[in-house]
Amino acid sequence: MKYETVIGLEVHAQLKTNTKLFSTSNNEFGDEPNSNVSVVDLGLPGVLPVLNTEAVRLAIIAGINTKCKINKKSTFARKHYFYPDLPKGYQISQYDEPIASNGLLVVNVGGYEKEIRINRIHMEEDAGKLIHDLSDEYSLVDLNRAGVPLIEIVTEPDISSSEEAVEYLKKLRKILVFAGVSDCDMEKGNFRCDANISIRPIGQKELGVKTEIKNVNSFRYVQRAIEYEIIRQSNILDKGDEVVQETRLFNAGTNKTYSMRSKEDAHDYRYFPDPDLKPLIIADEELERISADLNESYEEKVSSYISLGLNNDDVEILLSESVLFNFFDKSLELLNEPKLISNWIIAELIKYKNDVKLDPNNFVELLKMVKAGSINNNSAKEVLSKIVKTNESPEKFVKDMGLTQESSEDYLISIIDEVIQANPSEYQRIKDGEEKLLAFFVGQTMKLTKGKGNPQIINKILKEKFNLS
Repeated sequence: MKYETVIGLEVHAQLKTNTKLFSTSNNEFGDEPNSNVSVVDLGLPGVLPVLNTEAVRLAIIAGINTKCKINKKSTFARKHYFYPDLPKGYQISQYDEPIASNGLLVVNVGGYEKEIRINRIHMEEDAGKLIHDLSDEYSLVDLNRAGVPLIEIVTEPDISSSEEAVEYLKKLRKILVFAGVSDCDMEKGNFRCDANISIRPIGQKELGVKTEIKNVNSFRYVQRAIEYEIIRQSNILDKGDEVVQETRLFNAGTNKTYSMRSKEDAHDYRYFPDPDLKPLIIADEELERISADLNESYEEKVSSYISLGLNNDDVEILLSESVLFNFFDKSLELLNEPKLISNWIIAELIKYKNDVKLDPNNFVELLKMVKAGSINNNSAKEVLSKIVKTNESPEKFVKDMGLTQESSEDYLISIIDEVIQANPSEYQRIKDGEEKLLAFFVGQTMKLTKGKGNPQIINKILKEKFNLS
């Protein structure tokens, strides 16, 4: 390798508020186009923005959870550019005085730890959305997203590989989700990444010319975009040419980046303080109140789950979605079986996470039935698929569907005797030492009981009959 890679990331995360940053319009994804738009969002003459205090609170929480300094004074600026999805002709953002700065996030990459400094977190409003595929003649504009509150989290150029970039993004997303700052749903576009990438000869202190890859909303695509850009820039330098500073887009179909426009400098946006918004002053008492209201940090939550006997993979999955870890915590309060609860959430409940109406009480009732042996796993999965959207008692479904597990040893012995009589050659083979046939006899017994036999008791009886340990 003749070159080393230098990467900085800019993440836009949509804040989890009911209304927009400077208006009372609903902050709701998926509504009819242009149904959540007010005169403030349109920037009509004479209207004034009013700052959403909940957005400020969430931005402060994001700063605390990324070890940032919360700045007692921050200011809003106008960032000017002209595009159809920006009706005012400028975006309200924070420029030279952000709400938080000088943070740190530590990631584990392939067995080594990497410290990634966070330069700043600033608040800003989102732009609208242009839609190009609904008409052959026109591009359409949906302004529902215009004015939606964002935080932009900007790293220092501390990242050296695509793997480090992805691990940083994954951990940052989990921190924001766990803290309740953002849903970070990448499919909905409320967690988006811009990657600034440059390369330089190994040993050179001066940074190379960077390109910016805009709006990548998948961890896999971020990795591919960075890897392609490293190769592209290396080839340019190998030829003796110069890398051009520009903004590029990633095409997932070709796994390549393409030039979008020459990169603007800050002065091109003509930043200046927004005259309609006073400086944001955070009182010491308010900062203390927000800090006191915070629960355990993401790292503390990871440690607490590990101490319950969950493995790292379990914890990663549970903490990836608020619906999962909230459901786990509530279920654990009702049944002290962390591994059992975790296994069922990760293997089964996660399938329904986007439409879960199930109360943890009914979920735990089902698990207790499994644990007691009154219903087997397959039947429990069938019941779960019914009650997850209706929130009815699992006991009702078990009775109505005739799924109660048969645990009577006398009954199961009679069934096993039938199986043995029907399969004399297999019986002789297992008596002669072919122990793998045990599974055959279990399966045949379960078949005759129509899946209602208790497999643990069936195994026990068979082992006793065949003198197996």
